[in-house]
Amino acid sequence: MTSTTRTDRPGALLAGRSGSRRLDAPRRTGRMRSSMLPRRSGLSVAVFLIPPLLLYCAAVLLPIVQSLVLSLFSWDGITDQEFVGIDNYVKMFTRDDVFWTAFGNALGYLGICLVCQLGGTLIVASLLTALPRGRELVKTLYLLPAVISTVAIAFLFIRIYSLEPVGLLNQLLALVGLENMQTAWLSNLQTVLAAVSIPEGWRFTGLYMLIIYAALIAVPKELEESARLDGASWWQAFWRIRFPYIRPVWITTTVMATTFALRGFDIPYLLTNGGPGQSSELLTTYMYKTAFVHTDYGYASAISVFIVAECLVAVGLIFLLLRRRDA
Repeated sequence: MTSTTRTDRPGALLAGRSGSRRLDAPRRTGRMRSSMLPRRSGLSVAVFLIPPLLLYCAAVLLPIVQSLVLSLFSWDGITDQEFVGIDNYVKMFTRDDVFWTAFGNALGYLGICLVCQLGGTLIVASLLTALPRGRELVKTLYLLPAVISTVAIAFLFIRIYSLEPVGLLNQLLALVGLENMQTAWLSNLQTVLAAVSIPEGWRFTGLYMLIIYAALIAVPKELEESARLDGASWWQAFWRIRFPYIRPVWITTTVMATTFALRGFDIPYLLTNGGPGQSSELLTTYMYKTAFVHTDYGYASAISVFIVAECLVAVGLIFLLLRRRDA
């Protein structure tokens, strides 16, 4: 028994060594690949990432820093700059009533845009998933406003809102017997803010709809079918299965819609130029007028810095609230 044991041990050892060598070979190969790939991938990432990063710094970060520096000066664009410190910010927060009016209008503008864009996007994308045919046509029609010139959109809605000659909206009100509700929508103090917000909301609804639609069709059908078999209604299946699945895409879309609305300028400026009075004045239009009408570039830079900070705070609040909800 002793000799048998002794003769078996070398074979067992050889077998164990050969087996361990076989097992070690893939590990060594994996280690070699893992040691080689990071260098190659890191170099590739650097080659493709550094040029756009430099472009981003030159086109976005550098102007923000320049605006921050210029906000500490008083300058009319011709004479020498005069250092005033934080006086522009003190004036903005304590002595400028128009600024606070524009800030309130910007929040109202943001709310209306988010309702139109996010609410309309979710409804249209959900209905589109149930459409048996013609989806490509519907997607194209909804995406058209995002590629049309903002000047064309502004002139289109000027005609829609017109009272003399009667525009499309007032014609529809007369058609359903609501002639007493006809008004000059862009001249009425009670309706002008909503009137300039709706075109902006309508403009990007198609773009966000495509994003949400792509996320909805990626939801596994088996999950919804299982929920239906368990007796879940359409709303329960959507709220408990679909929406949690598309939640990351929804967060990204919300951030995009919020920042775009806070920076909205072209359509409100073309429709009303902030009027009548300051009833549709936004922070962006007020900043533009301060810089290029009143030639107060230092104060306009302070307003622009506030707009950047406002966007950052809004994004932070979105992530904070959604993270708290997830917790």
